[in-house]
Amino acid sequence: MFTTKLLSLLLLLFSFFLTHAKSNELETLLNIKSSFPNSNSKPFFNSWNPNRLICTFHGITCNSLNSSVTEINLSHKNLTGTLPLDSLCSLPSLTKLVFGFNLLHGKLNQTLQNCTNLHFLDLGNNFFNGPFPDISPLNKLQYLYVNKSGFSGTFPWQSLLNMTGLLQLSVGDNQFDLTPFPKEILSLKKLNWLYMSNCNIGGNLPAGIGNLTELTELEFSDNFITGELPGDIVNLRKLWQLEFYNNSLTGELPVGLRNLTGLINFDGSMNQLEGNLSEIRFLTNLVSLQFFENKFSGEIPAELGEFKRLNGLSLYRNRLTGPIPQKIGSWTKFRFIDVSENFLTGSIPPDMCSKGNMTELLVLQNNLTGEIPETYGSCLTLKRLRVSRNSLSGTVPSSIWGLPKVEIIDIEMNQIEGSVSSEIQNAKKLASIFARSNRLTGEIPEEITKSTTLVTIDLSENQISGKIPERIGELKHLGNLHLQHNMLSGVIPESLGDCNSLNDVDLSRNLLSDEIPSSLGLLPSLNSLNFSGNELSGEIPESLGSLRLSLFDLSHNRLSGKIPQGLTIQAYNGSLTGNPGLCTLDGIGSFRRCSESGGMSKDVRALVLCFTIGLVLVLSFVGVYLKLRRMKEKEVNGEGKKYGRERSLKEESWDVKSFHVMSFSEDEILDSIKQENLIGKGGSGNVYRVTLANGKELAVKHIWNTDFGSRKKSWSTTPMLAKRGGGGGSKSREFDAEVQSLSSIRHVNVVKLYCSITSEDSSLLVYEYLPNGSLWDRLHTNGKMELDWETRYEIAVGAAKGLEYLHHGCERPVIHRDVKSSNILLDEFLKPRIADFGLAKIVNANVVKDSTHIIAGTHGYIAPEYGYTYRVNEKSDVYSFGVVLMELVTGKRPSETEFGENKDIVSWVHGKTRSKEKFMSVVDSRIPEMYKEEACKVLRTAVLCTATLPAMRPSMRSVVQQLEDAAPCKLVGIVIGKDGSEKKFGVNDK
Repeated sequence: MFTTKLLSLLLLLFSFFLTHAKSNELETLLNIKSSFPNSNSKPFFNSWNPNRLICTFHGITCNSLNSSVTEINLSHKNLTGTLPLDSLCSLPSLTKLVFGFNLLHGKLNQTLQNCTNLHFLDLGNNFFNGPFPDISPLNKLQYLYVNKSGFSGTFPWQSLLNMTGLLQLSVGDNQFDLTPFPKEILSLKKLNWLYMSNCNIGGNLPAGIGNLTELTELEFSDNFITGELPGDIVNLRKLWQLEFYNNSLTGELPVGLRNLTGLINFDGSMNQLEGNLSEIRFLTNLVSLQFFENKFSGEIPAELGEFKRLNGLSLYRNRLTGPIPQKIGSWTKFRFIDVSENFLTGSIPPDMCSKGNMTELLVLQNNLTGEIPETYGSCLTLKRLRVSRNSLSGTVPSSIWGLPKVEIIDIEMNQIEGSVSSEIQNAKKLASIFARSNRLTGEIPEEITKSTTLVTIDLSENQISGKIPERIGELKHLGNLHLQHNMLSGVIPESLGDCNSLNDVDLSRNLLSDEIPSSLGLLPSLNSLNFSGNELSGEIPESLGSLRLSLFDLSHNRLSGKIPQGLTIQAYNGSLTGNPGLCTLDGIGSFRRCSESGGMSKDVRALVLCFTIGLVLVLSFVGVYLKLRRMKEKEVNGEGKKYGRERSLKEESWDVKSFHVMSFSEDEILDSIKQENLIGKGGSGNVYRVTLANGKELAVKHIWNTDFGSRKKSWSTTPMLAKRGGGGGSKSREFDAEVQSLSSIRHVNVVKLYCSITSEDSSLLVYEYLPNGSLWDRLHTNGKMELDWETRYEIAVGAAKGLEYLHHGCERPVIHRDVKSSNILLDEFLKPRIADFGLAKIVNANVVKDSTHIIAGTHGYIAPEYGYTYRVNEKSDVYSFGVVLMELVTGKRPSETEFGENKDIVSWVHGKTRSKEKFMSVVDSRIPEMYKEEACKVLRTAVLCTATLPAMRPSMRSVVQQLEDAAPCKLVGIVIGKDGSEKKFGVNDK
């Protein structure tokens, strides 16, 4: 009886405690719900109702014995706010906690240590900040995912020593402090999944990594790992995925790598590995193999042609020789091959698209021979065909021209024959045709105009004949048309003027005849036009004179009549030679003067001429008389002493040279050079803003000729320069040569020089006016305009392209010598223009003999080689531009007190490169978090530009490429990661 009562009492107590525990867990779960903002608007939280059993709550799993909460899974719910660890860790039976792929933020504290029963913890893909806390008490953990969650500082690697049962560890894509490979991981013998990519791991890989024999997936890409792959890595025989791309690994692939026969995905790209690929030949289960941008040599193993599962191969930019295995890709749904930029020989494998899945065939820049296989004409999935710069022959299979998904056909620089097929009308996504330097014949099919997505057509340097398609104007997206050096005949179609996107057209060295269509003068984007070496006749359309071209060439045709006024500027010298029928109204250069006599007799013309000469003489005498009388009056009034410095600029004798069509007169410019229009001062003169009668604004730089440098200080601050008596100076020949160089520069990112106006004492340079001032103003002055990252990036790329043009695009390279943010001007759309290039060189060119001791440039931007040599080259500009990039990314001036004594922005940034976290810390805090990776890419380019040794700096051409590669959100390819995220694969973006 007593025993029965005791049992009843115990059951009652158990029921009470169980009910109390459930009540506590209900309260805890409701607190968790309320901790997330707007939780009531989340549909899945509707089930979290106090009137329901907690085990029916969405995302909750309970123990079947006592109905206590064991799992919470709220991943992919767009949850915001901070993680309520106090509540979560108060659940006594909780073993699994999943909050991955949300929008959680804030710092995690030590409260996480209270979740001691956890077996599974997933906080990956969130936006936390600060360090990840020590979790040593969580010794039951088997799965830990904290990848891509915003953590920084030092990861508590020692916590792992207690987790001997850990099976999967994912800590990648966090900006932890740079640290050697943590040896604590070597104690995790049960580990089967290890993801450590992009988390600042450096140093060598430890030899003991081969003891983690349960590993099936190992990734440590995008780090700073050096040295060779440890030999015992070949013991990881259960691996199916091994990725270590974008490190600094050296040496050869370890002997015995052939043991990893279970490998499916293998990516060791972007390292410095060398030797041959012979170990790869035994890895018959490979699906994807990528080792691009290394130093491998030898042949591609022939066994790869027998790999039944291989669907992707990327080995570009190595030193490989020999043939491509002919059966490669023929066994499965092969997707892509990129073996470009090697030394491969033999022919293109014929069956890579036999299963109808291939999208990229990239074998450019090798020594391949033979023909393009006919089989690819039926590859309906093919998007990119690039076989250029080989020794291919034969014809392009006609059906290739009409593939429905093809976007680029690149066959240039081969020995390919045949013609462009009329099937091209079916290529509805074709954007680019590169077929330069082949042996193509036949006519350009009229059907090409049906491929309306075309942006670039380059069929130059072939043997194509016939006419240019009459309906070419239907290609509304066409930007580049290169048909030069062929045998085209007939007329230039009038419809070409309907290609409103046309930027660059070259039809030179053909047999084109008849007149130039006037419609071409209305193209809004045209930047380059070359029709030289044809049989064009008739007059040059007046509309061409209004174009603003960087390249213009109509030389060696049969043109006649008057040259439009806009084409007589000196920038186009030589562009009209070889047309003896051309004339100008004023007889400029070697052209004859156009006849304006009409039907007048010789006697009448002689009479008019005599009358004109007489009138000029009379007016000259009157002018001299009035001038002498005025001077005498001034002397009588005691004003002669002031005459030398207060006379009007208009009384000078000025020589005007125009380089663009001018809508203003010399007098309008001279009348505006006065104190109230002064907007800036420089070492070589003052800058004035001139507002023309038509409302247009110009910038005029007034430069004092260097022969008068010693007298300049005594002149009035108002630049009214008088002609000096005696020997009077003249402009330096260097100035003439420099202005001649500037006049031919026509680039969207270089400030436009309209004309020069020179006298014996001084010179005026008339530029376009840029209303948004300089980049320095926008970044550093008190009233600075906020520049978002996209704008800063566009300014960086635009300015780089301007400098690239000066260094590489001009007939005579122009070294700026004073690149700085104040010399990068911004137009109304904040597009950059390089300004004031070469002027420092001009100013110092004519000073005394030892003037080489005067350094051209501005403190903070001057390259270090100025300290030991004055024979600088374009790499000094590269250094200065690197400083500008640092300004754009950091928002700092070149010199700041925070950099420390005798330090500038270059030494400050270089000092931060040892740690990725420190490197990220220099990025301007106003740049959003989502753009900081892209900003760091630009900053890395800046570091390269500011290398101490000039030879180590990239060219501006390389800088432009690097900046374009740093464009935000540039997807290279796709690999599915373990967490479901998409990551790059290495198909070269060609």
